[in-house]
Amino acid sequence: MSDWIIGALCALLVSAAAYWKRSLSLSGMIAAAVMGTVYYGAGNPFWFGILLLFFITSTLFSKFRGNRKRELEKSYAKSGRRDAGQVLANGGLGMVACIGNAIWPDPLWAYVFVGVMGAVTADTWATEWGGLSRKPPRSVLTWKPLPAGTSGGVSPLGSFAALLGAIMIGGAAWMLLGWTGGESEAAGSETISSLTLWQWIVVGGLSGFAGAFADSLLGATLQRMNLCPVCGKSVEVETHCGVGTLPARGFRWMNNDAVNMLSSLAAGFIAWGLAMLLI
Repeated sequence: MSDWIIGALCALLVSAAAYWKRSLSLSGMIAAAVMGTVYYGAGNPFWFGILLLFFITSTLFSKFRGNRKRELEKSYAKSGRRDAGQVLANGGLGMVACIGNAIWPDPLWAYVFVGVMGAVTADTWATEWGGLSRKPPRSVLTWKPLPAGTSGGVSPLGSFAALLGAIMIGGAAWMLLGWTGGESEAAGSETISSLTLWQWIVVGGLSGFAGAFADSLLGATLQRMNLCPVCGKSVEVETHCGVGTLPARGFRWMNNDAVNMLSSLAAGFIAWGLAMLLI
């Protein structure tokens, strides 16, 4: 059976299940199905497996103790079901790397891919775990306490989760490459399989954690934030407490999706640089 058909069936099954469980909107389901098909069809289990690992773990953590997180989500521009924009912000750059590798096979694509997926996993885990922290987050710039859910805030629990998620992606890359035999179509060339488990953990862990830090830094500086005139909270949404919010800081186009893409792109190049040092 064609890899494209296998990819389409697997991606449709997973995305439909996520839609049924109210984790994806209709547009998010369609985007995830198309993306998963490309990951498997243009790539193989190395690419598809890492995407699937990110998606499943992130979805499970988003559902864990959802009642405690619901109040925080009122400040987010996007919460609840992930739409197509969120799906592409998290998996779009990885898909570009997968297609790039199919057209021009080179280890570069796999290194960048692991960094990108390490960053989006780290950021998502940090958000979901950090929302359960008993201690308030602190500003990544000033280290002063911030209201829970504020962009640019970090917490020990969230930071630990970010590092753990990034390490998981690095370890999964090593395992999946071993499963596929380090074949050229898996990641560019057999050179990619020369990295050991611990080297992959370093590449995925450091680049992913750095990407999550970059996400917080952008969230504290350039991301568009609004001020609620009723409660005085700094929020991402344009309506809060039943009234329109006022622009407070940041670039108008720099929403959470843009922050995710820029920070994960930076992580991708960091992963590439680390891999070059370790080979």
